[in-house]
Amino acid sequence: MNAAAQALDAGSARPPLGARDASFRLQPLRAFRAVRRLIADKEDTAQVFEIMRALSGRAIPRGYARLLKTPQGGAIAYRREEFADRLSDAAWLARFEPGTVGAAYRDFIAPRGLTAEGLADESRKVADADMDAAHPLLWYARRLRDVHDVWHVLTGYGTDALGEVCVVAFSYAQTRSLGFALIALAGTREFRRLKDGQPYGRAVREAWRAGRKAAWLPEVDYPALFAMPLNEARRTLRIVPPTTYDAIPADLRQHFHRAA
Repeated sequence: MNAAAQALDAGSARPPLGARDASFRLQPLRAFRAVRRLIADKEDTAQVFEIMRALSGRAIPRGYARLLKTPQGGAIAYRREEFADRLSDAAWLARFEPGTVGAAYRDFIAPRGLTAEGLADESRKVADADMDAAHPLLWYARRLRDVHDVWHVLTGYGTDALGEVCVVAFSYAQTRSLGFALIALAGTREFRRLKDGQPYGRAVREAWRAGRKAAWLPEVDYPALFAMPLNEARRTLRIVPPTTYDAIPADLRQHFHRAA
């Protein structure tokens, strides 16, 4: 058995996500049930990971293979750093000057009570995802998980309901994972049911197009990016801040459903 095969088989008798063909199987019913739970409570973040597990298909192995084909991505994969460890290091985050990506991330998570470890804990609630397994594909899946809030900062979308739908639409364009597509479609449908004349669908489509036009973010060297001015980072990564989303009143972006 060669080294690559050994890496794929390492860990346990039960294969982790993507290690064998059985793990690529799509589970649409499981995903739709989780979508209903997520729509009922957008704060139930574990349902996002449930959906992603059900519909990841081959997106993770294909993304990892793409990462290996890029010079910078290959080096990042070789080091296999757990970015959540950096994001959980308050001293590391405190070193970034105002105006940088790192400072913007720090200022984004603090008032919202967000932490990288909290997001990781939510992902661990999906029992069959094996998120902490010592496996290159699971490392890549963790990498995508850990940069979620960084993508919020880079794209300019908030953590209100519409902002989350827009970020997952952007993420679908970047990763081609059907889980992101389902969440974006379901969220857009719920907003459209409000029938209040706001361009919710246009905002989500704008986010998807932004994801297609941007550089491929999974290969970014994030520790280095954090030291860059935010506006410079956006220019370098070809990320255009949203216009339609920003034009929708903040209170209308908060909820899928009308207040009683």
